[in-house]
Amino acid sequence: MTKVLLATDKPFAKAAVDGIKEICDKAGFELVKLEKYTSKDQLKAAVKDVDAIIIRSDIIDKEIIDAADNLKIVVRAGAGYDNIDLAAATAKNVVAMNTPGQNSNAVAELAVGMMIMLNRNGYNGSSGVELRGKTLGIHGFGNIGKLLAQIGKGLGMKIHAYDPFLDKAAIEKDGVICETDIKELYSKCQYVSVNIPANSKTKGSLNYELLSVMPQGATLVNTARLEIIDEAGLLKMFADRKDFRYISDVAPNCKDEIASNYAGRFFFTPKKMGAQTEEANINAGLAAAKQIVGFIKNGDNTFKVN
Repeated sequence: MTKVLLATDKPFAKAAVDGIKEICDKAGFELVKLEKYTSKDQLKAAVKDVDAIIIRSDIIDKEIIDAADNLKIVVRAGAGYDNIDLAAATAKNVVAMNTPGQNSNAVAELAVGMMIMLNRNGYNGSSGVELRGKTLGIHGFGNIGKLLAQIGKGLGMKIHAYDPFLDKAAIEKDGVICETDIKELYSKCQYVSVNIPANSKTKGSLNYELLSVMPQGATLVNTARLEIIDEAGLLKMFADRKDFRYISDVAPNCKDEIASNYAGRFFFTPKKMGAQTEEANINAGLAAAKQIVGFIKNGDNTFKVN
């Protein structure tokens, strides 16, 4: 019998776990769970004889992949998949997948929520500013970016977007102004939301040279990954531009320096929580289980990332 491991140190909601089990049961698969584990050795032992693994932010590196004798597929329930060693998976003929789009609305709502909270000074009773009439730039116009554009337009914002993988018509059909040069996006937008993966081309790409072209009242919103930020450039922006603000659901390594010197100009969530809604939690988990069934039974590798 095909064995599916649900390995989550931060467990899914009960409704998601129940749904994953139901999908596995209907497919004739056995579901085993490793929840709230506290050591890598526990994960290594659990993967030994499984055919498939569902994870959230759990690390599936070469050591874990090599310990899994029967592993055929690992699915990250979420959009990002930098917690999977893709080279190691490929070397062992293991398919790696993500579940794009399942967390998108949760991330888009978080980005807007953080912008509003910072604009209202953490609701401390002082006078703030509004988003209406401001310009929002969307760096990466995928599932999250499209939803963010909808919300932004609903708030009365002007929306620009840049995505090197989409043509102009694909962006403009959503009523968004397409920028074909990344510096043009940053130079025209008071708010820029970054929705790009962390890879060899994007790591450290949000540097001082790019951020410094932002207009007065610049606010950078990062719901993507820590590694895309050049932290030296970020600190220089804070020092040189008293109008610059930074919002992120993943705190930079230099957070203590920012907190000590630039109060009121930043907000960081205590942990990465873009996908931390009941709906996203359930959607991503069920999608992961369905993708495993589709791959094992029919060879469907639609969301393969390696």
